[in-house]
Amino acid sequence: MDVDIIEEDENPMLHRTDVTFELTHDDATPSRLQVRDSLAAKLNKDANEVVVRNLDTKFGMRKTVGAAKVYETADAATEVEQDHMLERNKIGVDADEAADDTEAEAEEA
Repeated sequence: MDVDIIEEDENPMLHRTDVTFELTHDDATPSRLQVRDSLAAKLNKDANEVVVRNLDTKFGMRKTVGAAKVYETADAATEVEQDHMLERNKIGVDADEAADDTEAEAEEA
């Protein structure tokens, strides 16, 4: 998976940077957590400081365009972001709970 940053907008009032990015992937659309980890690595940030807002893959394409918010600290992210976005991005969740959620989703499928 290759991540390219399209646009970065500073938002100093909320201690974050709004990022628009494009992914090029070989297989199916990657999960939100895979994208978050790749984007965090590209930006030299901790994964708990990156909140992926949306991913949009056009049918039949191997490119995905997405938007994320990159915070200065993980605490800033938990103060500003909505609870459902924190839950989707597994921010503030223990590693054991995140692994249990992933296993439960796999069993349901």
